[in-house]
Amino acid sequence: MTLGLLVAPAGAQTDDPRPGLGAGWLDAEEAISNLELLAHLDKPDAFVHPDAPDNPAAIGSLNHANSDLAFRDDYAFVGNYQGFSIYDISTPAEPAAVTTVVCPGGQGDLSIHGSLLFMSVEQTSARIDCGTEGAPGTVNPDRFRGVRIFDVSDVSQPVQVAAVQTCRGSHTHTLVTDPAQADRVYVYNSGIGGVRPAEELAGCTNTPSSNDPDDYLDADGNPILTSRFQVEVIEVPLADPAAAQIVHEARLMADPATGNPHGLWPGGNHGPNTQNTTASHACHDITAYPEIGLAAGACQGNGILIDISDPAAPVRIDEVTDPGFAYWHSATFNNDGTTVVFTDEWGGGTGARCRPGDPINWGANAIFDIVDGAMQFASYYKLPVTQTEYENCVAHNGSLVPVPGRDIMVQAWYQGGISVFDFTEAADPYEIAYFDRGPVAERHNANGAPLSTLGGFWSAYYYNGHIYGSEIARGFDVLALTPSDHLAAAEIEVAGSVSLAEFNPQHQPRLSWPASFELVWATYAQAQRGDSMATNVATRVEFLIDRAEQFLDGPQHRAAPAQLRAAAQQLDPAQSEQAALADALRELADALG
Repeated sequence: MTLGLLVAPAGAQTDDPRPGLGAGWLDAEEAISNLELLAHLDKPDAFVHPDAPDNPAAIGSLNHANSDLAFRDDYAFVGNYQGFSIYDISTPAEPAAVTTVVCPGGQGDLSIHGSLLFMSVEQTSARIDCGTEGAPGTVNPDRFRGVRIFDVSDVSQPVQVAAVQTCRGSHTHTLVTDPAQADRVYVYNSGIGGVRPAEELAGCTNTPSSNDPDDYLDADGNPILTSRFQVEVIEVPLADPAAAQIVHEARLMADPATGNPHGLWPGGNHGPNTQNTTASHACHDITAYPEIGLAAGACQGNGILIDISDPAAPVRIDEVTDPGFAYWHSATFNNDGTTVVFTDEWGGGTGARCRPGDPINWGANAIFDIVDGAMQFASYYKLPVTQTEYENCVAHNGSLVPVPGRDIMVQAWYQGGISVFDFTEAADPYEIAYFDRGPVAERHNANGAPLSTLGGFWSAYYYNGHIYGSEIARGFDVLALTPSDHLAAAEIEVAGSVSLAEFNPQHQPRLSWPASFELVWATYAQAQRGDSMATNVATRVEFLIDRAEQFLDGPQHRAAPAQLRAAAQQLDPAQSEQAALADALRELADALG
């Protein structure tokens, strides 16, 4: 399916303080709305280019960039092209560095499961032993490109326990669990680098290497399989991670009729005034939602929907493309699994795509409803303010904010900062909060033209009550939502009541909210915001809920459920927000007995 082109320009909001913020590496001007910055920690010295701060280009060195995040218990794990760091976030406003592991290899995307930490490695200089001297030459027995596995049961002393080599390295990976196989996990590996020579890793082949689909069928019409156009499925026995191995090569981009591995977007543009879109020869990011048996793959030139009911053998079930997308990068489902948000990492994340006049669907999000296993385009969402030519700014990694009854996402936009937006109505998303810093640097080339210095937020994720950001050039941030017209204090409180033992953003858990007064008050706030309750009804319902809460801790505690049921009876079941509130009231009454 191909979508129509939207060419309306992005317009600056004159009352928004974000455009024109002053530049600086660690002292840039800041703008914030409906969020509070609780803490910032600079990157560890080992992850700062030795020529910084005197050389602005070195400050934004990709080879020293912070990358993705993972969470377990009271710890945040922050990837870097040089290794990873672990932070104690037991007191979110006072995060503390625990340890830094120097293990160069590029990318450094992380996932965690129990005591095992998984790390993507793609650069040709990476070594099996994490050495810093590199792995020179076309063929090197010490070279490592693939997925490292560390034991982090002692967070102060992580130990590498396995390293699974892959033909194209690992740009990103996705952890996939199976409730029927608690003794193992699967890792979907996505490599986008060059194919290794067979002399270095047996079985690797890059013949042919073109983006012409006709080159991948032989004279008899049989498919020619190479190390491109595949996702490796790695099986990891939890009791013996050293035995991790590739068990399947999933051809998620294949033509189902011919078996041609190059069966999706061949590369190029969709016509005049459209983006030049990368050929789909790999999946950049895959987000798995095991509880609904689906995954969404952002596969360079396409967004795809994947059946993962058998996690060892994923199968593509739908695909879309878009004339405004340059590089399908990542995906996020809503909690119901009825909507998916795809991001466009225009220019590999290094380009400025939030300038005045840039189309609103270039470097943006595309939001799709999922209907009967097929994706239907609903709308675009892009950062609603402009940024300077000095700032790389495109859609990047984010996650859901667990507010019941609403689809809310926090997302990184590189040097566009952090944006929190509501996409409950998939056709009408809107921003509700933001945090932004000015450019890392304002520099120019020899002709005086502006140059962008790499920086900004790689990832921004919500975890157990707070938002955590991995900032490429600057470090690690902790933020909290604050009440506003868009988000009530009760909604923030109930979101914070969702507690996860671990969180990998590309492994979405189903979020749930047990019956509680926090849930009732949040749902009450939503019914009020929706103007579905008359004033006298709202006043009466609020009185009854408040009295039930007071009764609960006193001698009349047995009367609390009756107050809640009486409140539910005041509501109109034909109004969706009132019906949701009535359900929350009755569920709490039942829970209280």
